[in-house]
Amino acid sequence: MTVAGAGLAGLSAAVALRSAGLEVAIADSAAQAGGRCRSYDDPQIGRMIDNGNHLVLSGNQAVARFRAAVGATVPLAGPDQADFAFLDLADRTSWTVRINDGPLPWWIAAPSRRVPGSRLADYVPLIGLLRGGEGRLDARIATRGPVWKKLLEPVLLAALNTAPGESSARLTAAVLRETIAKGGRMMRPLIAHPTLSAAFIDPAVDWLARHDSPLALGRRLRAIGFAGDRVASLDWGAGPVPVAPDEAVVLAVPSWVAAGLVPGLVVPDAFRAIVNAHFDFAPPAGTPPMLGLINATAEWIFAFHDRLSVTVSAADRLIDTEREALARIFWADISTALGITAPLPRWQIVREKRATFAATPEQNAKRPAARTQWRNLFLAGDWTDTGLPATIEGALRSGEAAARLASGHGSA
Repeated sequence: MTVAGAGLAGLSAAVALRSAGLEVAIADSAAQAGGRCRSYDDPQIGRMIDNGNHLVLSGNQAVARFRAAVGATVPLAGPDQADFAFLDLADRTSWTVRINDGPLPWWIAAPSRRVPGSRLADYVPLIGLLRGGEGRLDARIATRGPVWKKLLEPVLLAALNTAPGESSARLTAAVLRETIAKGGRMMRPLIAHPTLSAAFIDPAVDWLARHDSPLALGRRLRAIGFAGDRVASLDWGAGPVPVAPDEAVVLAVPSWVAAGLVPGLVVPDAFRAIVNAHFDFAPPAGTPPMLGLINATAEWIFAFHDRLSVTVSAADRLIDTEREALARIFWADISTALGITAPLPRWQIVREKRATFAATPEQNAKRPAARTQWRNLFLAGDWTDTGLPATIEGALRSGEAAARLASGHGSA
């Protein structure tokens, strides 16, 4: 079996295939595995940092399966309860939404646990959202009021990486069904400590190597040769290499790369950016691990033991802003939020213009299935039709789905 791409989707597929007892060759064009979920030693800030602050939830089952399969021991850190802290920089009000563990949402009946200024009736529209359906979210729910402004909008923006109002109601329902509808036990926010690579990528690469499936880096798939209803060859830059009749290929590359390799493949073609900032400054005592900001440019502050980080979703408006200007804007938000009076520390800005597909109804409809018209070619990636937005959980599930199909393709 061949897996092209060593992001989380490709690693997930390779681990699942090897766990099933199949020989696997996995390659990636980059100098390191992980794709968008990677860590590196940044000389500007002088620390190991993540490419982005990727959040997972305690109920993410594919995350749990993947980490268990590769023996990942680096913990995912977070609060013991599903507590989400917020601060409005406009009026300096702060609150924490505390979602109870069980699926019966009694937290919305407790003023101390729900959004300040909200009433029990304000949460009733959420029931309708759980049913999903086609169309935009703002055609299904009023995008105003305290629950929207102080909880739904910032959380859904982070989950969908698209302005929530224009986002797919179907994808929104999928997010809500797997999180808030299952209760706080399943939606505790978890962050990789110390890094994403240590929590996900390094254990997977090491596991594959121990199981005779080493990763080949700097190896780009240039072309795919087709014959009839199957992939007949792969060209890695030195000419076509035949694909055995019983061999399957999992294509786990970015959507635009896949579209250039597979004739007629329809994929999402509109994207949203993410901007992350990292600061060489230890968080003040009492800083929550994750703090949502309202009426600020910075949307989420992540507190690590040795640094502070910021994430802004659907950040297309910031992509062309000068880097130091962004750093100063974010540091001003952090300083105001955390009561810091220190000057701008060492910093790094990481911008991804095509971080995820736009989670609109139109783009969601373009997501292809894992199975293709060629009987031995299967797709993996958070841009495939996982039923979820582009998340770590979705990427891992896509790899599992592609591996299941690839494992059985010879008998299909």
